[in-house]
Amino acid sequence: MTSVPSPATTTPQDALDQAVARFGAPGIAAEVRDGRGTWFGSAGFSDTAAGLRRQPSERFRIGSTTKAFTAAVVLLLAAEGRLGLDDTVERWLPGLVAGNGHDGRTVTLRQLLNHTSGIFNYGNDPAFFAKGVGEAWFRHRLDSHAPEELVRIGLATPPLFAPGEAFLYSNTNYVLAALIAERATGRTFAQELDRLVVRPLGLAGTCLPGARTHIEGPHPLHYSTLFSGDPAAAVHDATVMDQSFAWAAGGIVSTLGDLQCFFRTLLGADLLPAAEQREMFTTVETAGPVPWIPATRYGLGVLSQDLPCGTTVWGNAGATYGSWTYAVGSRDGARLLTAQVNGDWSGLGVFDGILDAVFRRAD
Repeated sequence: MTSVPSPATTTPQDALDQAVARFGAPGIAAEVRDGRGTWFGSAGFSDTAAGLRRQPSERFRIGSTTKAFTAAVVLLLAAEGRLGLDDTVERWLPGLVAGNGHDGRTVTLRQLLNHTSGIFNYGNDPAFFAKGVGEAWFRHRLDSHAPEELVRIGLATPPLFAPGEAFLYSNTNYVLAALIAERATGRTFAQELDRLVVRPLGLAGTCLPGARTHIEGPHPLHYSTLFSGDPAAAVHDATVMDQSFAWAAGGIVSTLGDLQCFFRTLLGADLLPAAEQREMFTTVETAGPVPWIPATRYGLGVLSQDLPCGTTVWGNAGATYGSWTYAVGSRDGARLLTAQVNGDWSGLGVFDGILDAVFRRAD
C-alpha cells in the first residue's frame, strides 16, 4: 500500500526532487511508513557516472544515527542487570578517565549517553580533524583507530564543564559507553549489538564494520568534498574507507528499511523494557558551550526536534564522509521517515522539505 500525501502540501517526491536541485546532492532516498502503508521515493543517483538510480535496499554509512543503537545496547544490558546507568566510568574503566581535570569517579554512564559529561569530542581535536580534511584524507582514509586511542585524544583537552552541568555533543562519550559495555559483558561491542538488536529485529543490512573498509552488498557511492569548507571544493568518492574512527559513535552501516524497523520498534516501546524506555526518552536541553541542532532536546541516544510545521519528531541523524542520514518519527513510531543523501556538503537543511512534507500531514 502507498500513502497518498495531502494535495495541500508539497508531496514527498517533490521534496526529494527539490533537495537534489537546490543542494546539488548526488542522490537522496527516503522511506515513509505510517498507518496507510509504505512509500519509497528517490531523486538523483547512486552512481552519477553510471546513471544508476537510488534503490530501497542500498546500504550506507549512517554516521551518528549509530548512537541510538549504542544507547539501546547499553539500556538492554542495564535491563539484564549487567550494568547500571548510575555506574561511574571509573567502576568499569579504572584509571582511563583521569588527569588533565578529568575524573572518571564523577562521570556516570547516563551522563555519557545524554552528553552531559563535559568530556571533549575527540573529533574536534585540531590535529585529529586535520587528518580528515581535504587532501590529507587520502593519506589517512585507511588508518585504523583503537577506541582507547580515540578516548585519549578526547581527554587531552580538559573537560568543558563539571559532569551534569551542561550539554556538549561528544563522540568520546559513546566510545566510552561502548567500552563499558564490552567490559561488563566480556564480548565485543559488535557482538553485543548483533545479539541484542540486529538478530532479534532481523536487520539483515545492518552491521558495525569496524576496520573493514568496504560496504558489503548494494550501496550508493558516497560522494564527499572532504569537509574542506570550500563551496567550490572538488567532489571525491569516499565510499572505501576505515570507519573505526567513529566506531560506536558513528560507524554503523544500515539501510532505510532496517532503520525503519529499528526506530519503529524503539519508538513503539517494543524493544526496551518500560524502565529503560523512560530513561531513553528523558531529555535534557541541548543549549551549551558549543551550539547544536536548534529546537532539539537529547535523551539517551535519541533527540526530539520541534519542526517548523509544529510537529515534534524523535529519532536521530548523522553525517560521515559522503553520507547524511535522518531517521525520525512520531513519539509512538506510528509515522516514520528514514532518509539518506549520498553526499556530505548539504548539511541537515537538505532534509527540510521531506520532513515538512511527511510530518505536516501528521497534524
